[in-house]
Amino acid sequence: MIKQRTLDHAIKCSGIGLHSGKKIELVLHPGEVDTGIVFVRSDLGVDIQGHVDSVVDTKLCTTIGHGEATIATVEHIMSALAGLGVDNVRIEVNGAEVPVMDGSASPFIFLIQCAGIVEQNKPKKVLRIKKRVSLEEGNKSCALYPASGFRVSYLLDYPHPLLSDCKVSFDFSRQGYAREVSRARTFGFIHEVEALQKAGLALGGSMDNAVVLDKYGVLNEGGLRYADECARHKVLDTVGDLFLAGYPIVGAFEGERSGHAMNCQLVKALLADESAWVIEELKGATATTEELGFSVSVPN
Repeated sequence: MIKQRTLDHAIKCSGIGLHSGKKIELVLHPGEVDTGIVFVRSDLGVDIQGHVDSVVDTKLCTTIGHGEATIATVEHIMSALAGLGVDNVRIEVNGAEVPVMDGSASPFIFLIQCAGIVEQNKPKKVLRIKKRVSLEEGNKSCALYPASGFRVSYLLDYPHPLLSDCKVSFDFSRQGYAREVSRARTFGFIHEVEALQKAGLALGGSMDNAVVLDKYGVLNEGGLRYADECARHKVLDTVGDLFLAGYPIVGAFEGERSGHAMNCQLVKALLADESAWVIEELKGATATTEELGFSVSVPN
């Protein structure tokens, strides 16, 4: 039996909100079995389930909310939790954003591993894709379809030397999320960043937490972490958005020029078609880590 997992103990950090520019404190707490990922606005005392039904906005990032309480930029920490196979966690933030950290999921991977991951005495549940579900909008598209394990393919294609016709594909039963994807940072064009900041957005954005591009290349002094870092970051975002289904997905995703909006629309379309999926408990002799499709080893 592959068991559900949570954190061994609580751990906290602080960072800057990408859009507000304000300092935000974040605390990760162990979660009870079958509770999933729950976000808490600690300043308001409001719980918000980390589920696609809680999504209230997908401009620039994925934002969840309940009533007047919202939390933006949840995708990076959701991606880290999915990549490490953590099922149940409570995430407290004292503001309207998850801190952006360095613009990737790597700091959250470090935080989770420092807290320690422990197994819980109940089988892990996964959402297995049974038939293809897809969306198209102009030259953008995305789809989920049956596959063993968990695979994500993505085509990034913008009119820019580093972003044109860039396709990446990851089979997470064979390739490590932490090593291959988690370090990829969010990215943007310098003129877009300047325009957003003039409009009162992206006030915390800088070269410390994003890959910043002009029309020729990268402005960051250290350059890129991967030659295809921007495409890998789209995979990172996708992993986080797909985890808003409420369970780890066993199946394959393909995206072309898609983003948070289409990812969340796809998850909603999937869940609306009950013939397209089934929830399975990973127990008995047939449950294998290869079938699950991502790391399930518990760090020492």
